[in-house]
Amino acid sequence: MIYLIIGTRPEIIKIAPLIEQFDKSKFDYCVIFTNQHYNYELSEAFFEELKLHKPHYQLGIGSGTEGEQTAKIIFKVENILLHNKPDLFLVQGDTTSALAGALTAVKLRIPVGHIEAGLRSYDFRMSEEYNRRLIDHISCFLFAPTDHNKTTLLNENVWGQVFKTGNTGLDACIKYSKIAQKHSSIMNRIDFENFLLFTTHRSENVDDNNTLYDIIGAILEIDYPTVFPVHPRTSKQLKKSGLYEKLAKHQNMLLLPPISYFDLLKLMIKCDFIITDSGGIQEEATAPPIRKYTFVIRQTTDRPEACDKGFANLVGTKKSVIVDEVSKFLKNPIKPPDFSPFGAGDASKKIIDILRKKLTLN
Repeated sequence: MIYLIIGTRPEIIKIAPLIEQFDKSKFDYCVIFTNQHYNYELSEAFFEELKLHKPHYQLGIGSGTEGEQTAKIIFKVENILLHNKPDLFLVQGDTTSALAGALTAVKLRIPVGHIEAGLRSYDFRMSEEYNRRLIDHISCFLFAPTDHNKTTLLNENVWGQVFKTGNTGLDACIKYSKIAQKHSSIMNRIDFENFLLFTTHRSENVDDNNTLYDIIGAILEIDYPTVFPVHPRTSKQLKKSGLYEKLAKHQNMLLLPPISYFDLLKLMIKCDFIITDSGGIQEEATAPPIRKYTFVIRQTTDRPEACDKGFANLVGTKKSVIVDEVSKFLKNPIKPPDFSPFGAGDASKKIIDILRKKLTLN
């Protein structure tokens, strides 16, 4: 029996292809959903959209400080695992849910597997940087998306076994892009013939007024038709700073509420280029069905492979730099390569094959 813990939208998306592989392989598994993302549009709607079974357990964690969320998850997951001890406890990525789940399993002497292991931003303003490092160093099986990630883990002397698998997020992107093309109606809301897709939600960007003003100032100065799905955290800060109304009135700006995964895929397929601070979008933009050049508005990135291979440009958060780099691109557009550095869409199958060899499973 394998248990998986997820709590946020990105985790749901990245676990979906793995769950499909579990079903095909007829492995016994159980999904714990913490409700770390408690907004329906950012969590449960994705189970329905991706046609996933309802989680076996929903913890109802909801909002709170990171410490409060961590404590609640540990307490509730421990109660589950004390009565149902699995062969392996799988976590995805670097969220509070992933760290709390991994810590709980380790305390109960249950082996932990870390999907998306070895990512590093070296930006210690990010909680995720601490989370992923801690998880990597208590895991028995580490599934690294790239050679770079695998090398990072080996150089840190992790004691678990390290495997290069590719990224399950790319599996999902490749699989669901065709469905999104057919079923998403998001383009009915877009009047622009050409547009850039803009997203920002990271706390270090939106919770700091100076940084937020620089980023939004850059978008307005670029003055390219822009589609901006607004994350709830971002919406709150934009309204608080008075920037939301300014954006809403701009003729080249379309603000959208949180959108579905299929709608996001459709926008990535149809846009001309992307400006984002999202780690997931940095990966998805490299997928063959999308292949869009991306400007990463962060000080560092945990996906340097996208920059190294010519898919992305790490431009930071200063207004002048963002404007200059995008202006250069608009004068001389860059065509991304044909192949993604994050795999070929078979990461989930590789993970299942490894588990079949390493564990005695039904």
